[in-house]
Amino acid sequence: MTPLSARRRFALVSFLTWLPAGLMIAPQVLLMLDRGLSIVEVGLVMTVYSVVIAVLELPTGGLADAVGRRVVLALAAACTAAGLAGLVLASTFWGFLVACAVLGVARALSSGPAEAWYVDTLHALEGPDADLKPGLARGLMLEDVALCAGVVAGGALPLAGAAFGGLDPLAVPILLGAVAAVGWLVVVLVALPEPPHERASLGGLLRGVPATVTSGVLLAVRDGMLRRLVLLSAAIGMALTCVELLVPGHLAGLTGSAELGATAYAVLAALGFAGSALGSALAPATARLLTPKPVGTPGEAARSVRGAAAGLVLGGVALAGMALAAAFAEGPGLGAIVLAGLPYVVLFVGLGVHGVLKAELTHHRVTSAERATMSSTTSLAGSGGAALANLTLAPLALGLGTSAAWWLVAAVVAASAALLHRVPAAFPSRSP
Repeated sequence: MTPLSARRRFALVSFLTWLPAGLMIAPQVLLMLDRGLSIVEVGLVMTVYSVVIAVLELPTGGLADAVGRRVVLALAAACTAAGLAGLVLASTFWGFLVACAVLGVARALSSGPAEAWYVDTLHALEGPDADLKPGLARGLMLEDVALCAGVVAGGALPLAGAAFGGLDPLAVPILLGAVAAVGWLVVVLVALPEPPHERASLGGLLRGVPATVTSGVLLAVRDGMLRRLVLLSAAIGMALTCVELLVPGHLAGLTGSAELGATAYAVLAALGFAGSALGSALAPATARLLTPKPVGTPGEAARSVRGAAAGLVLGGVALAGMALAAAFAEGPGLGAIVLAGLPYVVLFVGLGVHGVLKAELTHHRVTSAERATMSSTTSLAGSGGAALANLTLAPLALGLGTSAAWWLVAAVVAASAALLHRVPAAFPSRSP
């Protein structure tokens, strides 16, 4: 395998990992409501999904570090196919609950192993100083492309219900997601040879996963660089939750109805994923432009740090733009929708730039034995930030208005760039 083929395989797996999720986003809740669940029951189902992910996030990361990347990715793909097939067939609360619990297991399993596979493979081919940015940028870009394409297709396919014969139109995108997950499974088994990695026996696995998880968490707490990167993930989790929580209702007010607001949000979500893909693609160039590198100037780590900080600042400015648009919106209309949508897309461009460069900094800081666990720790921190946002932003928006909540999150995101201040000019690598 060559470095180029490793990048291409990682990009393909990244796309296939998120295509089933994209196809599911638009019809999932509507399918449950259409088959008789109440909105409260739908909320309970989605809560179980979130709880399963949170409980398994770190153990599955430790599993990938203990037994290998490919087997965990294969399990994730198989669980995704099974969970989506369960959604298609479910007709009761308990059927949907079980299907979404399986999807939660799949999501936890898929968090980290693909990136860990790519980094380990590139290190084996080019050494620990290999440039991770191009491959990470391509992979994260294609994740967003998959989500964008999936959201658009998932929203459009049910409109052509008559073309699917006796199939439930709302179930068609989810069924296609299950087919895509089978394709993902085949690609993982055929195209992802396991990179050099210490194997564990069954007894070693049972002992090794808790030990790996514990060491990963302790590393994130004790290592100053990783601690700051994990805190950044919590800030990003707050920002994304703020958007998911407040944008749909805001758009409903700007369009004049809940139905039009839902349509506007679907379109805006697709544009946001496209903006994130653009930011991911621009991340390497952003890092180069912000820190030219003639002799004697800061090295590659400084480039990545400044690029990551710039992405955060751009995201904070975009959130401030959303706050201004909300404060000065005079009522429903296309102009108000455009003013709300433009900073939304810019926010995701900034987060796309930041995400690639933060991932590179993280991977250069950990060893192969800690890589997937650290990805899971980072993801869990994002969930913690999201939980904090859910508990605080809704009451704030209710009491002081949507604009006040966005101002607060804008300040948190922009200020979090200070966590990247005074970083060494060379990567503080712990990789062998």
